[in-house]
Amino acid sequence: MSRRHTTARRERGGSVRAMSTTGPDASPRTPLRSSYDLVVAGVKTPAADGATFDVAEPATGARLTTVAQAGKADLDAALSAASDEFETGAWRRTNATARGKVLYRVAELLRERAEDFAVAEARNGGHPIGNARWEANAAADVFEFFAGATNKHYGQVIPVQDDGLDVALREPVGVCGLIVPWNFPLLITTWKVAHALACGNPVVVKPASLTPITALMLADVLLDAGVPPACVSVLPGPGSTLGNRLVADARVNKISFTGDSSTGAQIMRTCADNITRVSLELGGKSACIVFDDADLEAAIAATPMSVFDNTGQDCCARSRFIVHRSVYDDFVAGFVAGTQRLVVGDPLDEATQLGPMISEGQRRTSLEYLEVASAEGARRLCGGDATGTGW
Repeated sequence: MSRRHTTARRERGGSVRAMSTTGPDASPRTPLRSSYDLVVAGVKTPAADGATFDVAEPATGARLTTVAQAGKADLDAALSAASDEFETGAWRRTNATARGKVLYRVAELLRERAEDFAVAEARNGGHPIGNARWEANAAADVFEFFAGATNKHYGQVIPVQDDGLDVALREPVGVCGLIVPWNFPLLITTWKVAHALACGNPVVVKPASLTPITALMLADVLLDAGVPPACVSVLPGPGSTLGNRLVADARVNKISFTGDSSTGAQIMRTCADNITRVSLELGGKSACIVFDDADLEAAIAATPMSVFDNTGQDCCARSRFIVHRSVYDDFVAGFVAGTQRLVVGDPLDEATQLGPMISEGQRRTSLEYLEVASAEGARRLCGGDATGTGW
């Protein structure tokens, strides 16, 4: 997912930082709106109670835009429309091939608007622009895949001992509540939405409060492509209230959550009350294992970005290394050298490999972990500072 660059414009403190030669205000920036409404059953609308919140640009810490904050009344309206659509509407009764054609159109529109999505993801999520362009086109690929999958969800005839016929049919499950994290907001929203729509289900998306913009932009694409309005709601708001209400509502037939393990456990307990189907993708603690017979050069080349891609904000990040004692010193020296060559800077700079952390809170947490590591006897071989406004 990462792009490699070999040039940088400035070195400072042992780490390489990419700096825009024209200044941040002159960087190419998508025409983001000054404010965003909710999308409730396909209709853009302010929150019923008028609530809003500011969204920051991680690279600068400044306000990027203002977004409507959904509340109880907005969620009720979205779920009522989605539930009615599922019971009486046309989407789940639309033949699968026709649904697939709508999703193919979604893919086409995503490719046409890929640069807008990429720059929005760079500005709102802090993703380096090269990565963000890849993600925008990958989002189109996801819809293209599920467009082709719509008419390939087959039933099954099951052998039985007695005379008779036992048939399992694949049918839409109903209203899908989709809760998305902030680390890959566009891609993870796409993974959840494309599959649910392909199978004939309406969706209610709750994006992370830190990164709601591309989910709201995706709603425009879905509606322009012909997805029925009642099937599309995007409701930014706090997980502690809005997310909990979404999970607990009996009109929701399926919850898909990506996020931390403690929240996932709470969601599973809540879903049990209504016997709501639930899928959880939770945090990881992946290890990279280097044996003594490994291709050390290849391992050293691959491992820095396996840790630091998306500034390390990835549940797939190789957050531990288990290295054979006989190659330990060589591996560490190579890994440190590779890490020092990574280019850190403005996400909109083409040379940048690592953008900012998503928020001041996340940056503070990372610095606290460094202090804990030092207190426990770890040696710091590179990095460790947090200079600049956003990185």
